[in-house]
Amino acid sequence: MTEEQPKKVDTESTSNPPPAEPEPPKEDVAEEKSVIPQPSPPDNKPAPADDSKALALVEKTQEAAEEKPLEGSVNRDTVLARVATEKRLALIKAWEESEKSKADNKAHKKLSAISAWENSKKAATEAELKKIEEQLEKKKAEYAEKLKNKIATIHREAEEKRAIIEAKKGEDFLKAEETAAKYRATGTAPKKLLGCF
Repeated sequence: MTEEQPKKVDTESTSNPPPAEPEPPKEDVAEEKSVIPQPSPPDNKPAPADDSKALALVEKTQEAAEEKPLEGSVNRDTVLARVATEKRLALIKAWEESEKSKADNKAHKKLSAISAWENSKKAATEAELKKIEEQLEKKKAEYAEKLKNKIATIHREAEEKRAIIEAKKGEDFLKAEETAAKYRATGTAPKKLLGCF
């Protein structure tokens, strides 16, 4: 039964339509169109993770709403021009960052190549120095061996000369003893005395 009552109310409302309001003049419609604010474009940005950023976005949208005077197409043109300028500036900034990044990468690559070249040259020079040091050590050892051999030869010759002198001394002693024995046997004195008297 309760369902029937709303149906009756509906039938009554359809049977008695409310009186139509008079249409406003067309001039008012043009003014209403210019007064209707433009809906802001929806932001497709992901939700910010930081609350402070969210507040900043809200403030910017409020400032943008306050800046927009309600003038219609003139305001739309300035907003579009501003958006185009901001887009152009963003593209320029992105290009600048890209160029700086390229220059930085290029410089880093060249610096790495120079470091590699420096390290290879240092290694080659150190290897050459080590080789020269080894050659010098080898020559030093050869010269030391030659000098030791020469010293040994000199020592041997000196020993031979000493041996000869000792042998001659022994011969001279024997000769002197034989001559002294001869003089004793004959009883004569030697004609020559020692050179020191």
